[in-house]
Amino acid sequence: MTQPDWYSAGREHVWLPYTQMKTVRPPLPVVSAQGMRLRLADGRELLDGISSWWATVHGYRHPHIEEAVRRQLESLPHVMLGGLAHEQAYVLAKRLADLLPGDLDHVFFSDSGSVAVEVAMKMAAQYWLNQGQRRVKFLCFRGGYHGDTFATMSVCDPDEGMHSMFKGALLEQVVVDLPRDAGEEAALGELIERHRGELAGIIVEPLVQGAGGMVFHDPFTLQALRRLADAHDLLLIFDEIFVGLGRLGDAMFACEVAGVQPDIVTLSKALTGGTLPLAATIASRRIYEHFLSDDAMTALMHGPTYMGNALGCAAANASLDLFAQEPRLAQARAIGAQLESHLAPARNLPGVRDVRIRGAIGVIQLDCPAPADRLSAACIARGVWLRPFRDILYTTPPLIAGEDDIAHIAGAMVASVQEWSRERRG
Repeated sequence: MTQPDWYSAGREHVWLPYTQMKTVRPPLPVVSAQGMRLRLADGRELLDGISSWWATVHGYRHPHIEEAVRRQLESLPHVMLGGLAHEQAYVLAKRLADLLPGDLDHVFFSDSGSVAVEVAMKMAAQYWLNQGQRRVKFLCFRGGYHGDTFATMSVCDPDEGMHSMFKGALLEQVVVDLPRDAGEEAALGELIERHRGELAGIIVEPLVQGAGGMVFHDPFTLQALRRLADAHDLLLIFDEIFVGLGRLGDAMFACEVAGVQPDIVTLSKALTGGTLPLAATIASRRIYEHFLSDDAMTALMHGPTYMGNALGCAAANASLDLFAQEPRLAQARAIGAQLESHLAPARNLPGVRDVRIRGAIGVIQLDCPAPADRLSAACIARGVWLRPFRDILYTTPPLIAGEDDIAHIAGAMVASVQEWSRERRG
């Protein structure tokens, strides 16, 4: 099949993410996108069932976001925030502070989720360093994923596989299972006490652990972590890059669902509706005030060149407009109900370990690692773009998805697993 000139010329030079370049199936050239649909160079259309890694919650090319970015481009595409200011970043910071609970009032911008988490860890460690205490380690959890930089790799599940080869090169953290009942909470409290002098804080993906396996937990777990953090004088960090901004359907943020205020929150992905890179690390007043001093060295010494990029902030402000003006939370709840119905047949398929849904997240977990390329190709053949990993085939569709879209995506998932199951049995 003839490919576009740009694809043929550049293919040998592009190093793809999470990909073994020697054996990879050629990626699909996309020439345009609209709503939920990706149009390929060969004329085919695919429903995007994972929102470009969970980001395009309003669909592709929403006119309100496009117009906001266009207007900003005509006046000020970017200016450094070191000593200068611009309207979009300051308006966005105020809006995020107003949306988040309690005194999560101080917003530090960056340009990716990994960096937002890195900044959160740096804030937490320096919070203690500014008080003369060297507490630089973190309590983190099996099944967790927080990014691909060196600091964030250290708080991912060390046995998950993606970063396991770096063991020994990373700061060794305290990695445990999530507490799911009172007994496990008490046992975790005893472990924390043994490490108290070295721990800066606790970091967790609230309610859903994403790239580590799409593992769900109850609000109890987060409430227990808040109690433990308070009892042992630790900071509590919620990495809401996956679930924040409406994905769960119950509220804009998982911390609201659980009724827990963390000390630091990280956001990215859906923040701009998947239009431009932007991330935010939001700290409580208590954290922020420990960086205020006449000593310049107690300042947070971090500053991405493109932090608070005006185009990204304009897109984020437009994205927040859409959350306020359109029924995204209700749409996420409706998607969850539709996924419950349309994924139900998978529960009876051989080789399926679990089917679980939370908000606009639908997961089929197999009983063994499955060939991701094989399942992906089977979904593509049915007109759906999904990217399975390990034993997980999942969907996180744009929140604008209609019931026909969800039926199509879920049907492709069930049929692809059924096909794999038959081939497996021979």
